[in-house]
Amino acid sequence: MRFVKAIWTLLVGIKDALVLLFMLIFFGLLYAGLSARPVAVGKGVLAMDLDGVLVEQAERPDPFSTIAGASNVTREFELRDLVATLDAAKDDDRVKAIALDLDGFLGGGQPALAALGEKLDEVRKSGKPVVAFATGYTDDRYQLAAHASEVWLPPMGAVAMAGPGGNNLYFKGLFDKLGVTANIYRVGTYKSAVEPFMRSDMSPEARENAQALGDALLETWKEDIARTRPAAMPGLNRLLADPVAVSQAAGGDLAKAALDLKLVDKLGERRAYEERLAQLGGKDDDGPHLYQRIKLADYENEAVDRSEGPIGVVTVAGEIVDGKAGPGRAGGETISRVIEKGLARDDLKALIVRIDSPGGSALAAERIRQSLLAAKARKIPVVVSMGNVAASGGYWVATPGDYVFAEPSTITGSIGVFGVLPSFEGALAKLGVGADGIKTTPLSGEPDLLKGPSDAANALIQAGVEQVYRKFLTIVAESRHKSTADIDRIAQGRVWDGGSARQLGLIDGFGGMNEAVAKAAELAKLGEDERGLTYLTEEPSFADMLFADLAGDETSDDSAPADALATLGPAPEGMLARAIAEVRSILSGPTIQARCLECPPVVASQRLSAEDRGWLARWLSFS
Repeated sequence: MRFVKAIWTLLVGIKDALVLLFMLIFFGLLYAGLSARPVAVGKGVLAMDLDGVLVEQAERPDPFSTIAGASNVTREFELRDLVATLDAAKDDDRVKAIALDLDGFLGGGQPALAALGEKLDEVRKSGKPVVAFATGYTDDRYQLAAHASEVWLPPMGAVAMAGPGGNNLYFKGLFDKLGVTANIYRVGTYKSAVEPFMRSDMSPEARENAQALGDALLETWKEDIARTRPAAMPGLNRLLADPVAVSQAAGGDLAKAALDLKLVDKLGERRAYEERLAQLGGKDDDGPHLYQRIKLADYENEAVDRSEGPIGVVTVAGEIVDGKAGPGRAGGETISRVIEKGLARDDLKALIVRIDSPGGSALAAERIRQSLLAAKARKIPVVVSMGNVAASGGYWVATPGDYVFAEPSTITGSIGVFGVLPSFEGALAKLGVGADGIKTTPLSGEPDLLKGPSDAANALIQAGVEQVYRKFLTIVAESRHKSTADIDRIAQGRVWDGGSARQLGLIDGFGGMNEAVAKAAELAKLGEDERGLTYLTEEPSFADMLFADLAGDETSDDSAPADALATLGPAPEGMLARAIAEVRSILSGPTIQARCLECPPVVASQRLSAEDRGWLARWLSFS
């Protein structure tokens, strides 16, 4: 009894300590929230330190990771907030210039970068300089920096353009070693999302599609740079064609090579860069920086317009999943409910669907589509605006649109369906474990993940995949006013760039949100002064806002590069994290999916989460 009493005392003590800890955290956050006051914005240079990734919709930070001081999600900047910030800055006399610090920038997709670049061009046209700085310029960083009036590079820096491309991981050999069978069900010659589970390399069909897409994206990337820095194009083409020869011609000095090729305007250390900003916006003798600095977060809070208007905007960003999900993931139930709540307001005259998604659950995509059809049934026009990616399930969601916009570099199509079901008969055999039982019907215990699905189960699942594919073809054909045979010829899981998609009739025109707003107003017969937007989304809780504020602390500098070359390639852990997250999502997700895994990811780097580490450890334990 004495031992039991001691254990009980210990458990009670742990409980009391946890209660006290959470009370301290709660009241600390409550005090921080209540004591927070808007920061007055002064005069100077707007410091756009983009240490993270540019996204359509930012995820909310995980509260426990935030409290622990670590997060598995790279810091994210929402495109629409940055666009609104630059819109306000170009006409604000307090803002003397824009400082575009790209040292920690991880990219964000060509359409998003082009949209932000257009706003930087407008700032320059208003007479305000835009000064960019990075230790190393990659493709995405340079696409944004090309819109600056001055591009700075330190003498030990580098400009290294790689262009679209790279290797993917293929897991068949690993699965064979583990004794895991990936049972594949698919429709579509080009539906290469399942290839990592059934091959050790890329199929000829997947290579053909990927090469065509990569070549098209390279051309649109070069066209965006050529519009703002035409003098850099001869040097840029030389660098892309033979980077070694360019380096040798400059005696191995990569920074000098970039200057000689007119890719950058100035060579100088960060101190010289800040002295230049002090000339533009005033000197600061007291702070950590040499120039009068306006923090991005402070200015953004003041500049972003939160008012509402008659045009509703619903965002479908990230993987499409069943049920509910927070921002950054497209929960079918969550998005459908915000659409239905918006329709219940009776003051929305038009609806814009902004899509940046590679797809996911076919069932969730259909749930969202039905909600959009309900809007159309109420005579509310629906306009679709595609961002970086609107493929597979993302294209499924776009089909109700009365008019569909995309950018030439948007990745879309991937009209195909697949399913992956792992079974473990080989792993059990390696462990000396048998599996046996009885059946009362042909489908008893099916799909059998211990001995492998039966022929009957395989036939039924394949039939289900084919049924969903036929449904996909039908809704696309009805939407685009074509026959299912016409759509089938350009479907088969093939991925298209926006330019090709327009030629094929999968979209109606080129444009971003501005064009979508204008079209929505035209269809709804709204005047010039009736184009305000209402973003339909679940409102963040008080706790969400507090944790977002803590996670968004601008004083952290974890993403600062060690040197130029450290900034030029993705971190190994980030590549592994992305690969594991994709495999885990596929194998643990719904059996039938409309998803484009071959579409390039937006987030270029992330940490390996505890969940993914645990998932990998469990799989490796089979070996």
